[in-house]
Amino acid sequence: MRKKSKHSNSDDAALFREMIGDVQPISGGRRLPEKPRPKPHAKFSQQDEANVLDEMLTGGPDPHDVATGDELEFHRAHVTRKVRRQLRRGNYSIQEEIDLHGMTLFEARDALREFIVECCDMRLGCVRVVHGKGLGSGHRGPVLKAGVNRWLRRWDEVAAFCSARPQD
Repeated sequence: MRKKSKHSNSDDAALFREMIGDVQPISGGRRLPEKPRPKPHAKFSQQDEANVLDEMLTGGPDPHDVATGDELEFHRAHVTRKVRRQLRRGNYSIQEEIDLHGMTLFEARDALREFIVECCDMRLGCVRVVHGKGLGSGHRGPVLKAGVNRWLRRWDEVAAFCSARPQD
């Protein structure tokens, strides 16, 4: 707590004037012009617009692309038939896994992209992506399954993928 001063406000003002002496205003009146205030931007609407633009450019998952029971399979031209068969049979050990349950489409895409890049950096050959069955998506069907299918096909780092066996 501050001690109460014995000086009054008028004493302080007189002391201040005495200390600084005779002051003259600067001639010319040159002042910097005031900058106009920036227009307010709604933070979330900007993010929404960016997300819509991103989906337009990368193509959002079409819920009709993949039905709930459909098995997914994809491979690049250089992947041999033997490798594809071993992949379908589950003959490769899973070196890493990501679970996308509960994520939004955008969160899942970003998390999966980061996961794939990290796995490539670690030179992992076989990973598992858990997207779920889409039971919580209602009439839209398996939204994440369709998204994962589309994204993995587009990313050059992915040589091949297939749906896990029922027992896995």
